[in-house]
Amino acid sequence: MKEKRKVRGELRIYLQWPILLSALVVAMNLVVGMLSAIAGLVMFGFTAVYVAIALWLYFYRKRRLLAGLVEFSSDYSWVQKHLLSEMNLPYALADEKGRILWKNQKFQETIADLKGTKKNLTVLFPDITREILSSGQKGCIHVTYEDRKFRVDLCPVDMNMEPDEEQELELDESQEKMVAVYLFDETRMLQYEQEINDQKMVSGLIYLDNYDEALESVEEVRRSLLTALIDRKISKYITSLYGVVKKIEKDKYFFAIKQKYVETLRENRFSILEEVKTVNIGNEMAVTLSIGLGMNGETYMQNYEFSRTAIDMALGRGGDQAVIKDGTHIQYYGGKSQQTEKATRVKARVKAHALRELMETKDRLLIMGHKMGDIDSLGAAIGIYRIAMAMNKKANIVFNDITSSVRPMIERFTGSSEYPEDMFIKTKDALELADPNTMLVVVDVNRPSIADAPELLQAVKTIVVLDHHRQSSEIITNAVLSYVEPYASSTCEMVAEVLQYIADGIKIKSAEADAMYAGIVIDTNNFTNQAGVRTFEAAAYLRRNGADVTRVRKMFRDNMADYKARARTISNAEIFMDCFAISECPAEGIESPTIIGAQAANELLNIIGMKATFVLTPFNGIIYVSARSIDEVNVQVVMEKLGGGGHRTIAGAQLKDMTADQAREKLKDVLRAMMEKGDIS
Repeated sequence: MKEKRKVRGELRIYLQWPILLSALVVAMNLVVGMLSAIAGLVMFGFTAVYVAIALWLYFYRKRRLLAGLVEFSSDYSWVQKHLLSEMNLPYALADEKGRILWKNQKFQETIADLKGTKKNLTVLFPDITREILSSGQKGCIHVTYEDRKFRVDLCPVDMNMEPDEEQELELDESQEKMVAVYLFDETRMLQYEQEINDQKMVSGLIYLDNYDEALESVEEVRRSLLTALIDRKISKYITSLYGVVKKIEKDKYFFAIKQKYVETLRENRFSILEEVKTVNIGNEMAVTLSIGLGMNGETYMQNYEFSRTAIDMALGRGGDQAVIKDGTHIQYYGGKSQQTEKATRVKARVKAHALRELMETKDRLLIMGHKMGDIDSLGAAIGIYRIAMAMNKKANIVFNDITSSVRPMIERFTGSSEYPEDMFIKTKDALELADPNTMLVVVDVNRPSIADAPELLQAVKTIVVLDHHRQSSEIITNAVLSYVEPYASSTCEMVAEVLQYIADGIKIKSAEADAMYAGIVIDTNNFTNQAGVRTFEAAAYLRRNGADVTRVRKMFRDNMADYKARARTISNAEIFMDCFAISECPAEGIESPTIIGAQAANELLNIIGMKATFVLTPFNGIIYVSARSIDEVNVQVVMEKLGGGGHRTIAGAQLKDMTADQAREKLKDVLRAMMEKGDIS
């Protein structure tokens, strides 16, 4: 049933006021008659005339007044309807199911075919759903109709009006909601915006990753030819995009292109990365390059700064890849080749001297690794601790979670009288020690979110980063000194090199040498993964300083529960797409299940035909993913799709708010997508 509602207004009160005033006049007449009969009679005559006029006005003139109002309302309604019909803006009314109830002429002209099912908004514009229409909220949706683009503004019209103190209208309460629909044609405006964007300048930098090494691998008389062929490849590639390229150094190029051609680069996935590898005039080592693009900055200078940031990230991730920095958004392409180990130690020596200068200006060092620190993080921290002790500086290692993988090594220091009791401290104690004369050294991590104590990054102003992981878009931005070398096998290898250059005569104790040697052994999987010449040189240096191979091996033997868990993980592995091994590591009764998962991932690589292995470990409400490969697949790129990172052959990720089965399916979806795009083969 339809409910009648009455809403009072000023009009009725205005019409009733003579009647109300008549009652007042009659009362006054009675009072005057009580005081004087003659005066009362005289006033009665005037009162009678007044009441008669008031009644005449109310009962006779009221109808004429209301008739005038109705006529005006009708004229006004007609004008309003005419204006809506003739309005030069497409306008329509629809119900909450999307059915078009009324439309003006402009709407009819814009959407010519309004027959059958097409009289429904949800059919005309699939982006507009019933849920949106029935939500009762104003909305703005961008849609496409045929070859035009529209902005659709939706404005709910509530027919259920509540009583108001000032007006009373008699309306039928509708059971359905209505939505006013406005169409704004933005086709031409978007075309103009696209043309403006297409004409924007994009700045780029190209660095040859292994220029010196490649030249050394060919005869001296042919080196100029190799350089000329590389120059020609790069110049031809950029000029095909109607851009300009300028060689700024022997192994560095600057180029500029229009933004419209960036999509071409994306589509061919920066084919120059592979084309330059085909340049071969007898060089034993294929030339690789890195590309950094900066775009959508407020100025040309900002685009150039974006390109510098992008090239730094490409080099920090190991080279042989392109990085696009589009404002705050970063995209990665390439990264299929194994990074080249630098033969020179010049960079290590320069960074060591810079570190020494910074340490000399501070009174205390705080050393921090990543959450659930492993032996590489611990060994590197102990190496930096030794440097601080040699320079007579106070130092503390921030280590919150002591797992079974590092406990045997930590007990060698905590149970020794040679080291102070506060060698290892918690985050709370570290924050109390932090002051302007404190320096924070972050080892084996460059991502603030997974640092052992992220609060320290804000509490300490002087920060130094030493890491061997490829950089991601999330990095520690306020570091005064950053030494990131993705070619290095471990952070312990880097610290061992720094120890040799930072000062003369630093003596390493056997326990410290064992810790750093263990870090190298674990991260290289007994020198089988990413172990280069400098890796063995660092190991030799540590051996000369007292590192004992047998002692380290005994220290990191597994207990039976861990061994069985790793065996179950391997036996339950699923072979996906004939080349990926995926398994789940049990966490019940295991102190450090993530370590067991990583070990299982390493062992699964021994299966013939496996290009990469992935082990999922549910632990403390988080799914830890350990990814491993030998040389065919860049697992770092795979893990970045899941929000993680790492090395080309060793990487990981942490997945929250999902089950192990959901994480497994998400991983499979990423692998399928990357296989289809050709990112992995």
